[in-house]
Amino acid sequence: MKISQLMLFGVFFIGISSIEAQEKTSLTLDEAVKMAWEKSNEVTLANTKVNSKKYELQSVKNNQYPDLKISGQYQRLTKASIDMHNGGQSSSEPMPSPDQAMLGMANLSLPIFAGFKIQNSINASESLYEAESVNAAKTKEDVALRVITYYTALYKAQKTLDVLNENQKSAKQRVTDFTELEKNGIIPRNDLLKAQLLVSKTQLSIDEANNNINNINFYLTTLLKLEPSVKIQVNEEDFFNLKTTNAPTSDAIALENRKDLEAIRLQQKASEANVKIAKSGYYPTLSLLGGYTALDLKDIITVKYAMNFGIGLSYDLSGILKNSSHVKEAESKALEVKNTEAIMTDRIKVEVQKSIEDYDLAINQSVVYEEALQQASENYRLVKDKFDNGLADTNDLVEADVEQLSAKINTAVAKATIIQKYYELLSVSGQLSQSFNLSKI
Repeated sequence: MKISQLMLFGVFFIGISSIEAQEKTSLTLDEAVKMAWEKSNEVTLANTKVNSKKYELQSVKNNQYPDLKISGQYQRLTKASIDMHNGGQSSSEPMPSPDQAMLGMANLSLPIFAGFKIQNSINASESLYEAESVNAAKTKEDVALRVITYYTALYKAQKTLDVLNENQKSAKQRVTDFTELEKNGIIPRNDLLKAQLLVSKTQLSIDEANNNINNINFYLTTLLKLEPSVKIQVNEEDFFNLKTTNAPTSDAIALENRKDLEAIRLQQKASEANVKIAKSGYYPTLSLLGGYTALDLKDIITVKYAMNFGIGLSYDLSGILKNSSHVKEAESKALEVKNTEAIMTDRIKVEVQKSIEDYDLAINQSVVYEEALQQASENYRLVKDKFDNGLADTNDLVEADVEQLSAKINTAVAKATIIQKYYELLSVSGQLSQSFNLSKI
């Protein structure tokens, strides 16, 4: 008796542990998206790239500031011989032999003119920094769309499973009823086998739905940096309370708000600045120079306060001929970016048009699915009445049941499809992040 109690306790404990291991977490779509923005590796990498461009910009800006260098030397001399050819001592006394020398220098160089290279370099770096910032925003939108895709897919799989489980109950009850009818010789065994076959097929669909749920749940928990054992429960209010009346209807908003297109335009500005940087090789460079020198050769000479200042001019004459290739290279790269912008503009127009059509199709299909569900339910009721009265066979009943099941599944997931297509339309229009930042959900 004690052993049985211990076994019962053990089974209970294992059951509790299994339930705890599969922790269920309810997440709204808004919470899931913002969690991905905080924890996603892609977003973290994008932000890191922005910081790198920021530091590069700071480094380029430092080129407009003066360069100040100081240096010093201390040397020990061994039996140095000093011969003063001019202005030496007139007496016959020998020159002292210094045993050490000290030298200190400070040099200052301030660029005044470098063919506008410095300012254009700053302009190019600023454009690239802004482009990287825009790319980071595009990465956030891409991550948000991935979350939406997984979230809606998880909802569809869970609703499908609910419908299949509900239908499986009625299918099993039909098998029970048919078993009794077959025993009493009211129906042939073939009808019972058809009912049992429907239960088996439905079970296969249930197993497939469970498999889809597990896979999608793993994808989503991985993206959100949650434990794989966490089972995410979607919030149905996200699919029934969201207002989609403000969906874009043209590509005008996309051409104005798409982050990837904006990044290309900023890269175009940077490439134009690079052309000016290449052309700076045709100009001389002019710098303001200044310096200070101190020298102490022991017992021989001491120099203090030796300050100098002036202007430095540098002109690479041979570079004038060689620089044309650099200019052509920069101009060609600028043309590449311009062509890329044109290609992306056309692609965005196609994406927006397709998303608009897909969104409208999802809405129209939802209406049809609602009508089809009513028709399938009424059809099943009529066939069931005929079957009960011996006016329809098992094939008719099973076919009507399958059609009703299909209609229920299509209706259950139709709303989620509308929401998914709505967010896809916002994504190709460059407004996806705004919809979550404004907390519309």
